[in-house]
Amino acid sequence: MQHVDYTLSIITRHRATIKEDRPIKKILYVGMDVHKESISIATAGEGEEVRHYGTCPNHFDALDSVVRKLVGTGHIPYFVYEAGPSGYTIYRHLLDNGLDCMVAAPSLIPRKAGDRIKTDKRDAAMLARLLRAGELTKVHVPDADDEAVRDMFRARCDAKQMEKTARQNLLSFLLRIGRPYTGSRHWTKMHFRWLYSLSLPSTHQLVLQEYLDTIEQCGARILRYDGMLQGVVGQWKREPEVRKLQTLRGVSFLSAVGIIAELGDLRRFTSARQLMAYAGLVSSENSSGRKVRRGSITKTGNRNVRWLLVESAWSYRLKARKSAHLLKRQAGVSAEVAELSWKAQVRLCSRYQRLLQKGKPKGKVIVCIARELAGFIWALGNFTSQEEPRVIKAA
Repeated sequence: MQHVDYTLSIITRHRATIKEDRPIKKILYVGMDVHKESISIATAGEGEEVRHYGTCPNHFDALDSVVRKLVGTGHIPYFVYEAGPSGYTIYRHLLDNGLDCMVAAPSLIPRKAGDRIKTDKRDAAMLARLLRAGELTKVHVPDADDEAVRDMFRARCDAKQMEKTARQNLLSFLLRIGRPYTGSRHWTKMHFRWLYSLSLPSTHQLVLQEYLDTIEQCGARILRYDGMLQGVVGQWKREPEVRKLQTLRGVSFLSAVGIIAELGDLRRFTSARQLMAYAGLVSSENSSGRKVRRGSITKTGNRNVRWLLVESAWSYRLKARKSAHLLKRQAGVSAEVAELSWKAQVRLCSRYQRLLQKGKPKGKVIVCIARELAGFIWALGNFTSQEEPRVIKAA
């Protein structure tokens, strides 16, 4: 795609060509309902009614043509569209050309309960109206490097899920034909030796071999992703944060990469509680009047971060100790960071046992540990050698 230059200097030149007797308008709020092949556009000027501007193809040349027309009217356009499968290419394209744009969080857009008609025109008009009213919540848009690492980590997770599905399909196949494995554990060396030693009728043997080949291919893909992540993270600007997170018990290299890739700069969270809420690990609430009702966790925000935190929290069900593997991961970090990770381990291990002794279900205890682990991760992300580490405990 050709890059059309309509930077701030171009906008200034457009405004300078407007007749002096024509007043220069203020901000023009532009709502865009973005789809794979089209963009529906609505505009809302200050003190004016929202109107449908039109629909253009979803490519930069068509969008540039619309932007030039909007800028030529003397307005200062402010764009908004919902986060979705189209990603952040439009957002970055507009920002690179000196224009303001917001990517709105779809789950936090106010909607009328009784409205049962949904069209592209209405969605675009709603976005423009809500942007003008200041009722939209923007999402954090990662920079290109962070998004690239995040995409590689998610691709690794997809490969792992494909391997899990292939293994389950193989076990189901063997159960259907009456040849289930009678050993204690699946997918051990002994189990694989048993699988490769099976002798089945000709057609079933072909099916078995295809399943085994699929599992091997998925395993090879996972190993390739692991190697690529090691190389990419070594050149990543957030590699120091990844190294600091690995000092925590239960947070391996992959977990640390996943958490940092999904969260980005941890300093954008003003408090540990804000990070806990972003991961959906705080209690939901439905209070009214004097009645206070709190329920299960909200499960909002980034589900990948929540999954990684919960999986890491299981390590704290064991007694606190500095294993050789953990000491190896802590090599090269400052003594203050290592001390903070030890404080986290002592607190979380003792809290797990204390909550368990009170009769709390194990699942709820793990979620509680994951919530506090998020607080320690925030403390490590905001820690510098010139200051004492700040830790805010979960409520």
